[in-house]
Amino acid sequence: MKRLSRLFMVVGSLGLGAAACSSSTPPSASGTAQLAAPSPVLDADKQWSMQNKNTSATRYSTVNEINTENVKSLKVAWSFSTGVLRGHEGEPLVVNNTMYVHTPFPNIVYALDLSKEGAPVKWKYTPRQDAAVIPIACCDTVNRGVAYSDGKIFLNQLDTNTVALDAETGKELWKVKQGDYKMGQTITSAPMVIKDKVISGISGGEFGVRGFVTANDVNSGKQVWRMYSTGPEAEVGFPGSVETWQGEEWKRGGGTTWGWYSYDPELNLFYYGTGNPGSWNPDQRPGDNKYSMTIFARNPDTGKAAWAYQKTPHDRWDYDGINENVLVDLNMNGQMRKTLVNFDRNGFSYVLDRTNGELLLAQPFVHVNWAKGIDMKTGKPIEDPEKQTSATKNTKDICPSAMGGKNQQPVSYSPRTGLFYVPTNNLCMDYEGVQVKYQAGQPYVGAIVVSKPGPGGNRGEFIAWDPTAGKKVWGIKEELSAWGGALSTGGDVVFYGTMEGWLKAVHAKTGDVLWKFKTPSGIIGNPMTYVGPDGKQYIAVLSGIGGWSGIGVAADMSLEDPTAGLGAIGAFKDLANFSNQGGVLTVFSLP
Repeated sequence: MKRLSRLFMVVGSLGLGAAACSSSTPPSASGTAQLAAPSPVLDADKQWSMQNKNTSATRYSTVNEINTENVKSLKVAWSFSTGVLRGHEGEPLVVNNTMYVHTPFPNIVYALDLSKEGAPVKWKYTPRQDAAVIPIACCDTVNRGVAYSDGKIFLNQLDTNTVALDAETGKELWKVKQGDYKMGQTITSAPMVIKDKVISGISGGEFGVRGFVTANDVNSGKQVWRMYSTGPEAEVGFPGSVETWQGEEWKRGGGTTWGWYSYDPELNLFYYGTGNPGSWNPDQRPGDNKYSMTIFARNPDTGKAAWAYQKTPHDRWDYDGINENVLVDLNMNGQMRKTLVNFDRNGFSYVLDRTNGELLLAQPFVHVNWAKGIDMKTGKPIEDPEKQTSATKNTKDICPSAMGGKNQQPVSYSPRTGLFYVPTNNLCMDYEGVQVKYQAGQPYVGAIVVSKPGPGGNRGEFIAWDPTAGKKVWGIKEELSAWGGALSTGGDVVFYGTMEGWLKAVHAKTGDVLWKFKTPSGIIGNPMTYVGPDGKQYIAVLSGIGGWSGIGVAADMSLEDPTAGLGAIGAFKDLANFSNQGGVLTVFSLP
């Protein structure tokens, strides 16, 4: 890791990898919003059977035993050591009386029996992987979780294998290889099951990997289709990519797909974002570089795209566009619309019509100075020439930094308040492009980047956001970035974690902090909730510092060079004062 870290210190920094309710769901307090179609999950109100709770990716649970009045009484019910250090992203799943817990590399999966005291291990699956894949993951060996469907657990391994396990026994049912880590390809994202297909992405944009998504048959593992982010129409499933690249740069064009997925069963479209173009040096790739930095809407049966919206054409800042797309119906200017809401790394919050990709609203949700706004007619950013990057200069004080106004940490949406709850970063950067030559399996970054605290000095803020007005309602400033995900509940309580390790419960309407607990390590994972076999509501969260923001501590790196950790050390040199390595699941309940 240290060898590769030194190499990356030369070439730049990294773009990491990084409940639909029943008809009884209370309406929005503002009367302006509602969730998309219900998700096909088992007893959705009481369980947590997919990442981000449902196919709409709302991270909202109707369970309300824990509320604003009694949350102050939460106590630790039990805890579980994963036995693995490094960054713990994502969240466990709960299906019936079993909890499924995942880890970073080596990507262990545990099945815990919730019907027994202390939740003992039912089975444990440990993949066999070559440790040589570790440095290919660049900034950390994270994994964002497993998927469940029809008695099977699906896991994406760091070495690009996708595995199906028997949910009752942990027996391996099938395994398929999606890529080659020796060529710079890895997988850090959670898979998603849509009907009879399991959808997986690919990581490695900083190695010149050409991004793609793959659909495999859930029963056999056989590849049904694969669609790329860049290239000819037949391989992208949408026209207009090749002509936006110079020569054959599209073959190493990035646009990797290491983020989250969502799905609208009524429209039969699934949505995801693509990452930064390769390389980070914009001078080497003239043009819009489609379809990097793009939200795709694809038919899961064929892989073909219904529409594509590029947020940051010719990305000059590594604003990796993989953040989750939340599907809710909103009242936009007096008309109910089927919308998709995205909080992008580039610092802008987008509201799109998810049926056709029409841009309805775009406003900054953090401090932004690289662009003056979004042109609502063209959908393109109005760039500030003073903040454009190139290999001819070191551009100073660009906000947000490459680490994003929000990175992989997913937001939550509550239909009770009509608000989004957004963990954000307050970071800026200095950015200098450098010439880099492509060599398969080697870093293909082409920039020297230093991240640093943004205006005010606080490196993060947890905010409530009104999507119809495009405005912040309230915010809680954090010393470090809010790198963990959000959870909102029917009890009007919102949960989120901090890099110091605090799990906080706040009032959904006011932002008042109602309760907090210090977990053993920094939280970059996502809190979740479920009802146990005893009928009680539980809150669970993984702690384990790491990810891009925590790579200095997770990988025990030198803190002398601010460009190390692919620019992260510049912003988080003092992280070891706040958090140590760990890997623990902590579960809470009322007495």
